[in-house]
Amino acid sequence: MENLSEAQYAYLLLIPALLLLLVIAIYPLATTFLMSLSADALTGSARLGEFVGFQNYVQLLTGQIDFKFPSPFLPGGGTGFIQSALGVTLVFTAVSVLFETIIGFGQAFVLDQDFRGRRWVRVAIIIPWAVPIVIQGMIFFLMFQPNIGFLIGTAENPTLLNALGISTTPLRNTVDSLTLIIVADVWKTTAFMALLILAGMQSIDRSLYDVAKVAGASPWQQFKMITFPLILPTILVAMLFRTIAAMRVYGIIETMAGCSTVPSLSCLVVTTFNSRLYGTSATVAFVTAAIIAVVVSVYIFKFADAEGGAF
Repeated sequence: MENLSEAQYAYLLLIPALLLLLVIAIYPLATTFLMSLSADALTGSARLGEFVGFQNYVQLLTGQIDFKFPSPFLPGGGTGFIQSALGVTLVFTAVSVLFETIIGFGQAFVLDQDFRGRRWVRVAIIIPWAVPIVIQGMIFFLMFQPNIGFLIGTAENPTLLNALGISTTPLRNTVDSLTLIIVADVWKTTAFMALLILAGMQSIDRSLYDVAKVAGASPWQQFKMITFPLILPTILVAMLFRTIAAMRVYGIIETMAGCSTVPSLSCLVVTTFNSRLYGTSATVAFVTAAIIAVVVSVYIFKFADAEGGAF
């Protein structure tokens, strides 16, 4: 041990974590990949479970197994997989993470100020995040039911949401359902973004603001030159966590509208697995993991300089 360099000693300490990662992450991923190379139905000469190579991937990306998936989300050409699951997932991820970051940043900025009742405001912000996904989904499901919910009217008595373009049966419509699911997700997980960004704000040395005030810097200049650059790594880390979670969205969709109305990547994994199409399910799961890996790589390599080596 004494003869080890600092780098070698650091790697030695990481061995238990690497072994744990191998067991709980790499092994299941490798097993999923091997399962994706097998047939899941008696099609042609291939038997159930027989090795078929990359045939499932070719069929998935060329639309040959569209009949196994829910109806397409985006109109026009392309495969059902790209139109439905990938389209829904990317739209949900981009829009929800954007609004959660903006609103969460605003909440963190307010909570970083010193005012009476700040503790109670923090509790109020955290409460939605503490609500289980199933309960959250049922709350929003009931809110937007035509005969039960108070937010949706009728053709004769439309509400404000109807005037904004939401139909009177929004949870049966793919676009309206996706819009409401995004709203529900933003309501719940904005608190997660706010807490992470707030932690970054409170780690800033307050003497920097005192020096800036002495130098005559305005509040905007203090924010531009001190606050934002120092919390940018925290914001990007928070966005990374939320992007990974959003790419795996399933629970809120299933409880509000159902996977047949708003199919996501995780929805396809579950629906095909429940249909005993194990090869197809594993293929979609592995493609999902690959897409998430690409998104994570963009965060790591695209914004590494801006984050000052936070990754």
